[in-house]
Amino acid sequence: MDTSSYSKRHMLTCFFLGMLFFCMVVESDAQLSENFYASTCPNVELIVRQAVTTKYQQTTITAPATLRMFFHDCFVGGCDASVLVTSDNGDAEKDAQDNISLAGDGFDTVNKAKLAVEAQCPGRVSCADIMALAAREVVVLAGGPGFKVELGRRDGLVSNASRVDRKLPGPELDVNGLVDLFASNGLTMTDMIALSGAHTIGFSHCDRFANRLYNFSTFMPVDPTLDPAYAQQLMQSCPRVGADPSVAVNLDLNTPNVFDNVYFQNLVARKGLFTSDQILFNDFRSQATVIRFANSAEEFNRAFTAAMRKLGRVGVKVGNQGEIRRVCSAFN
Repeated sequence: MDTSSYSKRHMLTCFFLGMLFFCMVVESDAQLSENFYASTCPNVELIVRQAVTTKYQQTTITAPATLRMFFHDCFVGGCDASVLVTSDNGDAEKDAQDNISLAGDGFDTVNKAKLAVEAQCPGRVSCADIMALAAREVVVLAGGPGFKVELGRRDGLVSNASRVDRKLPGPELDVNGLVDLFASNGLTMTDMIALSGAHTIGFSHCDRFANRLYNFSTFMPVDPTLDPAYAQQLMQSCPRVGADPSVAVNLDLNTPNVFDNVYFQNLVARKGLFTSDQILFNDFRSQATVIRFANSAEEFNRAFTAAMRKLGRVGVKVGNQGEIRRVCSAFN
């Protein structure tokens, strides 16, 4: 055999295989697009915006509830609206221990937006895309930055409570645990810190942080990294004995309903509610980024919007990998 001919054929084969691989990569990157519904439902963003705005005007809890739900959905099996599914047996994703505290206003927001979209574009827009759009809208309504949302997701076909275990960040995680969890979803430390800034709105219940007030360690019942005056304030809301389980404490004690960078200023002042919040300032690896975001709302907004777009790509289903549900709470 002529080795030069073989070599040329081999190079051509590699070239075409390489081009095929390149095309596959490009196609994968292009599976979501900002104008995905340009011909099938051109007004989808306006429809969702109007429905979410109406809901937000009824209750501001809509903002943190919808944003948190989007995050919880994406980190468990990808952004596929599986967290919206209801099970008669109580074993769907939303029934997992880490999801029980998801506020009903988030579900209601997406369901109402879906109804509005279905009225004008039946069977064309997925619940996963509507949730992604709704998450953007509540950030804007709360005073945060706007950003383009990539679309084209399909709704997932699986929703099991068992899938949630160890997939979501708990309030006790340190930076190593947070970095590892976010990295498993293709997100960097900067993405993690920026997305943690979503805690600039919303609230929590006493049982999620009471350990920092009463039994932090054998010799230090109160977490020494917690501002003493802030600790006393939290103790008044959450007494050691007889705490009302329905009491809600704002994650940002200064501007709890405004999407801003005050959350990071609170961390610098040692007023982060969760261990997983305060540790971002206490750990030297993340401290500089926290200070940067605390000093510049523009820097935070830029990082947050970039991280939200990356979050929206996590584990997405496209084409025949999923479906477009007629009702978000049930498989077709």
